[in-house]
Amino acid sequence: MADVIDYRIIGDDMQIVEIELDPGEGVRAEAGAMMYMEKDIQMQTDTGGGMFSGFKRMFTGESFFITTFLFNGSGKGHVAFSAPYPGKIIPIYLENYGKNFICQKDAFLCAASGTEIEVAFTKKLGAGLFGGEGFILQRLTGDGMAFIHAGGTIIEKYLEQGETLRVDTGCLVGMAPTVDYDIQFIGGFRNALFGGEGLFLASLSGPGTVYLQSLPFSRLADRIIAAAKFSSKGEQKGVAGFGGGALGDIISGDR
Repeated sequence: MADVIDYRIIGDDMQIVEIELDPGEGVRAEAGAMMYMEKDIQMQTDTGGGMFSGFKRMFTGESFFITTFLFNGSGKGHVAFSAPYPGKIIPIYLENYGKNFICQKDAFLCAASGTEIEVAFTKKLGAGLFGGEGFILQRLTGDGMAFIHAGGTIIEKYLEQGETLRVDTGCLVGMAPTVDYDIQFIGGFRNALFGGEGLFLASLSGPGTVYLQSLPFSRLADRIIAAAKFSSKGEQKGVAGFGGGALGDIISGDR
């Protein structure tokens, strides 16, 4: 039975979630996610259920250890957790999803004590080999609140029975366990070489709720790396050899 916790989400593009705890209540979080906590909140870091549980979390991209923040004072205690990159924090009430929810690896931020984080394998071998970011999914199990994070703008869609949506594998944040998940090959030589997308798309079939993100972390990281490589080759020298002065700024669009 998960602890019943209250919360508030603060911020816009770089959000944090502040959890309010009653005496004896606790919240579990990925190592390194804590931003601040009040006195009388104690940290208990362990594998969260033995060595096997720790290895299962590592397989989903989380750390081997998980930290529980337990409030041992009187009145109310508060602890806050921050998202690791720009985007949104999504509150998930697991009771509404049959006490389990499927999400992308690395999506988990924190959850009420009593929530378990497990591996949720895709159904077909093709999905496992070629699914990109959808290769490994997490399953959050419990009956309380859990919080996941996603990049960019978040879209919540409800798929009716038989309704299908195809999305970039990296843009899938999470989904109800009733949603059927598969990987489809795009096909086409030119699509593969020049389409600018991955070779495979996630095919989602209802019924159930699906959460999508506009800016997966991998896409953000790729653009940062590409910009860094371009800059290291002399972008600071200006455009077309005009140098870094006012004329170069005007041509490059900086002024």
